[in-house]
Amino acid sequence: MMDRELVKGSWNDWWSFSLDPRGPRWLQWLWTAFFCLLVAIGITVLLVALRGRIDAARLAPLFVDNLIVSLTIGLLIQGLFDIATAIAGMRRLRRLGAGWVTVLWSGIAVAGVLIGWPLGMAFTGRDVFEFAHQNPNALRASIALSALLTLGILVWIANVSRRTEAERRAAEAQLRLLQGQMEPHFLFNTLANVLSLMDTDPPRARQMLEAFIDYLRASLGQMRHERHTVADELSLVRTYLQLVQMRMDDRLRFDIDADAAAEHALLPPLLLQPLVENAIHHGLEPKVEGGRVQVHARVAGGRLVLRVCDDGLGLQPPQGSRSAGAGMALANIRQRLLARYGAGAALSLEAQSGCTCATIELPHEDKDTCPPR
Repeated sequence: MMDRELVKGSWNDWWSFSLDPRGPRWLQWLWTAFFCLLVAIGITVLLVALRGRIDAARLAPLFVDNLIVSLTIGLLIQGLFDIATAIAGMRRLRRLGAGWVTVLWSGIAVAGVLIGWPLGMAFTGRDVFEFAHQNPNALRASIALSALLTLGILVWIANVSRRTEAERRAAEAQLRLLQGQMEPHFLFNTLANVLSLMDTDPPRARQMLEAFIDYLRASLGQMRHERHTVADELSLVRTYLQLVQMRMDDRLRFDIDADAAAEHALLPPLLLQPLVENAIHHGLEPKVEGGRVQVHARVAGGRLVLRVCDDGLGLQPPQGSRSAGAGMALANIRQRLLARYGAGAALSLEAQSGCTCATIELPHEDKDTCPPR
């Protein structure tokens, strides 16, 4: 049985002309057919009101004819919409911007009405030219109704596009704010590690500080970007783990691996870093013998899967809750994923065979096929 939230999201995406609607594609066609049914009911009621009383025997055929014409127009618009999306491609349409997309969808709506109305009339068994000659008033009424419907669709598309653009800008602003909150978290934690070595091992503290400066020089530019590759993110994670390893010695071991497709995938920066920090500070550091951190990245079923696992104290250590200490970082990552991907991305935290694993799943976007942002 289909999830209720998925159905609701599919309807909202249909209503807002989303380029990448949630749920199966046939649901979009179902919503279009449902909307056409409502239009047919509305037109039938309007015609009855304009004509006065209509025999019950003529009411059903009138509604059926209106439904056929409405379905022809609506499904034709939906088909043209899908064809345009398939030909242009999602990424190219996003790159066009809201203005040009509005023009495209408006053109599709006008074409759907101009082609769909006579085609629908033909489906009802009527000759369009004969109908126009014998029923000039009905023809004028049909043209007026079609024009009003088209105008309504155009206004609807324009309003939806403006609202969608405003929401996109707000989401990007929120994303930058959340990313800015993550960077000090990383910087302060690393400087605290250096400070902890100043009294106990000054030479090692100096070595770690020099490595940290090199790391900042190489990474700060990437951290300010909106997106970079998984390979870039793993490089930052590897350097960070090497810095922490200078302090923890053999108490910290780590493995990092990614398949070729995952390395070229795009993602927002500083998604994995906070998860690795949580694994160390809340899982391995409190454990006397330390442990191992494993970072994996792979592509499966069109999704990018990122996983950070540790064999530390687990989700609920005896003194204090790990989930409480790590909650701020996890909530921040979830908000960043929501701001960029909506319901298309998720972060989960669970125990697996003696390890604690944090898993991020998000849509797979390859750097060679995505336009720069």
